[in-house]
Amino acid sequence: MGGRESERAPAAPGVLHAEAALPLLLQRLGVEGVTIEDKQRAVAVHTRRAPDPQGTLERLREPLAKLAAAHSLVVEPGRMVLELRPPGMDKGHALDLFLAERAARSVMFVGDDLGDLPAFAAVRASGLPGVAVCSGSAEVTELAARADLVVDGPDGVVALLAELAAAISDSSASGAR
Repeated sequence: MGGRESERAPAAPGVLHAEAALPLLLQRLGVEGVTIEDKQRAVAVHTRRAPDPQGTLERLREPLAKLAAAHSLVVEPGRMVLELRPPGMDKGHALDLFLAERAARSVMFVGDDLGDLPAFAAVRASGLPGVAVCSGSAEVTELAARADLVVDGPDGVVALLAELAAAISDSSASGAR
């Protein structure tokens, strides 16, 4: 990535403060197997590796909602994750910014979580030729229902990209003749 403005924009102060407070909060709650992910403009708390992922997620909802509110953030739930971020900033907004700064002529967005629904909507609203792809599993039926294409998890995404690369390569080779 090459130093465009949106890539260099610093995290909102609330995100930085919430992220700094998370280790102590998690320690105080005595939860195990929880990981914190710095997403630059948001911070995510993953419970997938906890001994009881769903129970841990439920246990964290209220404390994380309070932490988010204290720092003017919102909580976006996902599959075994709670993401704290500024209001109005979601994957759809981020995709809109990305497409505009790159003067995109087409778009493909691949998602695997409910938090990807705004990006699916942005693909459709962009006015560009585009496709919303669901990296499917039994856990994301709502996302699959809104996708243009559903592939079988991460391996399906890899296979789709390989097919696209081969088609582009074939197209380029036949155009060079």
